[in-house]
Amino acid sequence: MSHLLTFVLCLAGFTALAFAMRRQQRDIIGRSLRLTTTYVLRVAGASALLFGLGILVAWHGWSLGLVMFSGHTSLTAGIVHCTLIGRGRTSPPAGRPGRVSGSDVETSVKGANL
Repeated sequence: MSHLLTFVLCLAGFTALAFAMRRQQRDIIGRSLRLTTTYVLRVAGASALLFGLGILVAWHGWSLGLVMFSGHTSLTAGIVHCTLIGRGRTSPPAGRPGRVSGSDVETSVKGANL
């Protein structure tokens, strides 16, 4: 039970920390969030990670708890990172035009009065 709860807390923490970064805000939402919202996301992310650490340390002790926490954070950080990469590759960023294919570029060059 402590593993599932810690996994969910670490996943939520890293997700909040990812959304606290301006680049992800612009890419996913299309604009930057207010400074106070970004600050709240940072505090919530760090708090979720610390709470997950506290659960593991209370349940398994410092030595094993820290090792398990390292594994949980590695796994959840990898999941969030791969999700951000996958989302960036499958859809254009919000608020920006889509990718231009080669044929579109050729058409616009041919149609331009040079």
